[in-house]
Amino acid sequence: MQTLDLGAFTDLGVYTPDEPAAAAEFYRRWGFVVLRDLIPADLLERIETECVAAQASVLDGTADARYGSTKYLVDDRLPAGDDEGKVEKFVNYVEHVEELAPGVEEALALPALQALVADLLGEGFWRTRNGVVYQDARPGRESGYSRIGWHADWQAVPHLDIWPGTAFTIHVDGTSPANGFLRVVPGSHLWATPSPFENVNGAVVPEGAPPARGYTDTPPPFPMPLGFEKVRGEIPVYAERGDVILHDAFLWHSAARATDDATVRRHVRGGWQGGDPGLRDTETGFVKNAAR
Repeated sequence: MQTLDLGAFTDLGVYTPDEPAAAAEFYRRWGFVVLRDLIPADLLERIETECVAAQASVLDGTADARYGSTKYLVDDRLPAGDDEGKVEKFVNYVEHVEELAPGVEEALALPALQALVADLLGEGFWRTRNGVVYQDARPGRESGYSRIGWHADWQAVPHLDIWPGTAFTIHVDGTSPANGFLRVVPGSHLWATPSPFENVNGAVVPEGAPPARGYTDTPPPFPMPLGFEKVRGEIPVYAERGDVILHDAFLWHSAARATDDATVRRHVRGGWQGGDPGLRDTETGFVKNAAR
């Protein structure tokens, strides 16, 4: 009788800073990688403290409106008849959080992380004007964000040649079924995924968007779901506190809703681009195509 070595799956895609070649190889093959033991514990604690303080300042109105967010949220956060004032009692997003939390920039400048991204995107990689976001996903009724449907990040800016790119997520909290987790379709970054001309939010795709993007001309074997459906070949990607996940801008992914209403899932996220550096200071906009 054959036995399955579960140990081979326990840390799928997890690499430490002293394994850069293996991390890059895994990323190129599957479209994502988890970096563990990259951020020192004291730096992570500072990031958490600074981001929580930034969130509080947005909530109490002492922060500039620049740091608040409306573009990422759903429009109907509460069931009909509920007190609309509840929406104002919680802040899911802090935009441009790197300006309020210096520890974030310190983490993103870590040599091992910079070297890996340079390997993946080229030495001239850059960030857009959209900046970095602190995201606090909660399943409670006061929360405007608890999950997100299937999408690829490039679909939010399909009309500009800023791709390829990679997203980074610094996990303040570990993830699990209890508080939600990342769902990915490994290898889907190699498909030519269509622009989101059809989406559940009625979002308009700007002129100039190509029919599809990806690392090959191979079409997906099945359409990308418009919602949260199960996808053939998908896997969960769990993170420990302090892990950094990189995932390709062409990778199909979504985020599962927490099953425990008492939990939180906090992280810092943003991205680097490897496309035309002349677009670095361009206002990229945001096509909110993914279900929420």
